[in-house]
Amino acid sequence: MRARPQVCQALLFALALQTNVCYGIKWLALSKTPAALALNQTQHCKQLEGLVSAQVQLCRSNLELMHTIVHAAREVMKACRRAFADMRWNCSSIELAPNYLLDLERGTRESAFVYALSAAAISHAIARACTSGDLPGCSCGPVPGEPPGPGNRWGGCADNLSYGLLMGAKFSDAPMKVKKTGSQANKLMRLHNSEVGRQALRASLEMKCKCHGVSGSCSIRTCWKGLQELRDVAADLKTRYLSATKVVHRPMGTRKHLVPKDLDIRPVKDSELVYLQSSPDFCMKNEKVGSHGTQDRQCNKTSHGSDSCDLMCCGRGYNPYTDRVVERCHCKYHWCCYVTCRRCERTVERYVCK
Repeated sequence: MRARPQVCQALLFALALQTNVCYGIKWLALSKTPAALALNQTQHCKQLEGLVSAQVQLCRSNLELMHTIVHAAREVMKACRRAFADMRWNCSSIELAPNYLLDLERGTRESAFVYALSAAAISHAIARACTSGDLPGCSCGPVPGEPPGPGNRWGGCADNLSYGLLMGAKFSDAPMKVKKTGSQANKLMRLHNSEVGRQALRASLEMKCKCHGVSGSCSIRTCWKGLQELRDVAADLKTRYLSATKVVHRPMGTRKHLVPKDLDIRPVKDSELVYLQSSPDFCMKNEKVGSHGTQDRQCNKTSHGSDSCDLMCCGRGYNPYTDRVVERCHCKYHWCCYVTCRRCERTVERYVCK
């Protein structure tokens, strides 16, 4: 007796999920951790959703880090949605953690971005928590060895990037180092993209200064090394997402490596995001490929970018509607020192995809 085609498709779909299941970013489910969970006892670690056994062990041995890691998971959600608000794929599926659709389960360009952002975010959050004194196991970052420049002096409290990178990598890379979790090609891709995320974070470290002097003369500036905001790191990674390289898992010498599919004469660059499988166009809803579609998405009629009605709506057209917006207006400054404003209402025309 022959199996029905629908049954065969369902079995293949389930097999694909088991083969490529993305354990590496299931920890983003920590964004849903209830505030009532105190996270001050090691038995709480088992109650956290989305962790593999190695991460549960890290939780038990570094319990003081967990509030920061929960915060990092929430920041990933916000930064990803913000970065892709103007794209057909708008990162909405990340909120399904830990039960993702195929846009993040497979080795896609979108999963490459999320892995990179997640790795950057957890290290970013830990580095900042050291600076703010929220973690007993670390403090300010080291004073740089090079001189700060004329009129400047090192001081303040630098973000502890080295500690953030160390502990962040231990936690976020742990799932990819567990045996029997997906194909070797997917593991290599996810580890590579996680490292690209941390590299983007390193590149965001910059000198920040505060002025000192009589009457604000800024005769001396106290400076320290601080990280840019996570949204800036996400913007950098989005640029890399747009120019990501498709790769294949191919023997080079005695081992298999990821090499560019169309340019396999060179190795993959450390700075580029890579992906194994092409993505759909995300125009129509199709959960089998992880596409939510763009129907009812807001678009910009006057834009020529990715948020334009032509691109966002995939040529299907759009519907206009009016919206009433209430905003502050006619603001006045009063000496000293407050501002009063009136509330004004206006009507704006908006557009949504058919």
